[in-house]
Amino acid sequence: MKMPVLGSTQPPITRQPLDQLATDTAAVRAIAQAAVSVELFTIPLYMATMYSIQGTHQINAKDISYYKGRQWPGMSTSAHPASPEEEAFNIIFSVFIQEMLHLQMAANLATAIGAAPCFTGSELQSLEHGWTCYGKACTVIPHIVDLQDTSGYRHVRVNLEELNSNQCDLFLAIEQPEEQARAQLAEFDMHNHTKYFPEVPFDGWTPGKHVHDLPLFGTIGYMYECYARYISIEYEDGETLWQKLFVNGSVQQDMFNSQVDGHTKAEFPRFDTSFGPQDQDGGQIRSFNKAIDMMAAITDQGEGSDTAITRYRRRLQAQLMAVKPDYREDLAALKVDYPSYTEGGEDADSRDATARHDSAAYDHYERFGQVKAKLPVKTWAQWHQDGHSWDEKMLTNASYDKATAPKNIPGPDVVAGALNRLKDKGDTLKMLSTVATGAIYGITSVLDTYWQKQDTTFPYPSMVGAGDRMAICWAVLGQAPNLATGVPKAEKDVLYHACQGMHLAGEASATCAALAVYHTCRGSNGCHAQGGCGFAQLDAGGPSGCGHAVKVAQVAGNLCGAPKPAPGANIYSAPSDNKCGGFGGCAVPISASQLFPKTLDGKPATMTLYDFGPAPGHHNLPLGQTITFDLGESVYEKAWEAYGKVMAARGTPVGAAPAPTDLRLALPPST
Repeated sequence: MKMPVLGSTQPPITRQPLDQLATDTAAVRAIAQAAVSVELFTIPLYMATMYSIQGTHQINAKDISYYKGRQWPGMSTSAHPASPEEEAFNIIFSVFIQEMLHLQMAANLATAIGAAPCFTGSELQSLEHGWTCYGKACTVIPHIVDLQDTSGYRHVRVNLEELNSNQCDLFLAIEQPEEQARAQLAEFDMHNHTKYFPEVPFDGWTPGKHVHDLPLFGTIGYMYECYARYISIEYEDGETLWQKLFVNGSVQQDMFNSQVDGHTKAEFPRFDTSFGPQDQDGGQIRSFNKAIDMMAAITDQGEGSDTAITRYRRRLQAQLMAVKPDYREDLAALKVDYPSYTEGGEDADSRDATARHDSAAYDHYERFGQVKAKLPVKTWAQWHQDGHSWDEKMLTNASYDKATAPKNIPGPDVVAGALNRLKDKGDTLKMLSTVATGAIYGITSVLDTYWQKQDTTFPYPSMVGAGDRMAICWAVLGQAPNLATGVPKAEKDVLYHACQGMHLAGEASATCAALAVYHTCRGSNGCHAQGGCGFAQLDAGGPSGCGHAVKVAQVAGNLCGAPKPAPGANIYSAPSDNKCGGFGGCAVPISASQLFPKTLDGKPATMTLYDFGPAPGHHNLPLGQTITFDLGESVYEKAWEAYGKVMAARGTPVGAAPAPTDLRLALPPST
């Protein structure tokens, strides 16, 4: 296998025999899955290191002030970063969000050529959904490079660690430009010219091979160059591989440029992040050029504009495009889509817009170079090593007034005590690791369906919730969760309860929900009675997004066979008592600090209640009773009220709710 030099213009493949179509199809679909896996690999990695930065955050919402003066464990983005810690967090956050964009585009490209992307496969995860691609002994960036083969990154561990020099070097190795990568691999390549930078078509590839058989690409950019070369292959009948594989009407998802309630502006208005009806042209020039443009966007944002795929796109531009795309976020759109608020619920400068736009001019490689230049920054690992512990002052700011603070949530001193006690418990790391791994699995399991069924809703709040789980582990223990920890498998036909003590399938107890059903969003809630934090959803279904106002939009179809409510009925699902998967709020277990948001009309709203039949199925049985909820009421107390009514109807009344566990005390309310 001959290695082309950087910037080479490997001649286009024309007059390819048609008997090679099956082989080429297998290769390009393997690359499509590899691209999905590489983008997915970066997300928990960047998120874990980002949340290692020491700091706290506020939880503010429009027209709501009940958390005024409170601070919660974990750093967040800053609209006006004033410290190296805030600046580093903003930069890593900007990359993290763009990696989500890259994952979306990689998945859309895959479905466009008839490949169903997998987000829970063995490339990165075990059968128990533990992430086996990270660890102190790991040296491989999946599909890209074994760092032991490089001259400059042999010391680097592919591991979840605090923000330190190892992590910065790891991130630089992931995002490095091709020229540097070839120089890094030069010594190794003198002895082995077949392991990296393969030419297209791959030597020895057969239709029976799959993603695990791919060669290592050397850089992410070169992987996309191979991808582009494959779809450009022209056969003896005059059609390209793209033309032969392009699927009209494939499942396409868009979290960034869609314009819907709560996200009214396209974040990247100068290029497309998915295929649409205008591209259903049988795979001709328009859709092909868009595929190349998506690949160019990924590599331009990651390694910079001078990659082979972006040069290839520029050559095509003269023939196919009138305007050069701009791969940066639009600041005005970000401000509208991601608003921020003061502690009093008033409009404030957008934190996320600042974090993302301030870095938009730099590629990921440059951004991580900027982060490395800021080292050392304060991390939770160092904070714990220095002997610190939590106290009330860390969880409040100058606005806190104990006299006017809500009395139905634990005070900052109580939360501080829980954080300190959790550190001293011997099984806390295992528990928090399982919680974090389960939260991420709640996302990836939905993604497996997201690109198969067009009407599946992306559990975006799960990303926020997974970040909370990452952050709490760092804040409590000073170390990252061990994501190699598997996720307990939920047993079929077991009616799991949503939160502490609310055990519908047996006697009431003080136990919290089983780890197998911990989740961070309605979209990843898989069964009856698992509704959590209380971002109230319509009893006939609703959007999976969490927000600080009650949601009323309907999903298509009748979920669980339920009739649609009459207009204006607005009957909601009760926390811990939702009638089927996806009907609850967010987050199990329920934070002891979770309060209800405002209702649509500012008046108390109604929730309907259900009992559940025996196994198998535990079918929902309308109880014929309701409860009300209003702004600022405790979600857990309301969940206990619902539970108590169901149990009373069964003839087994329950008493007072148990005192909250330390985990429920420590977890911040869902944001």
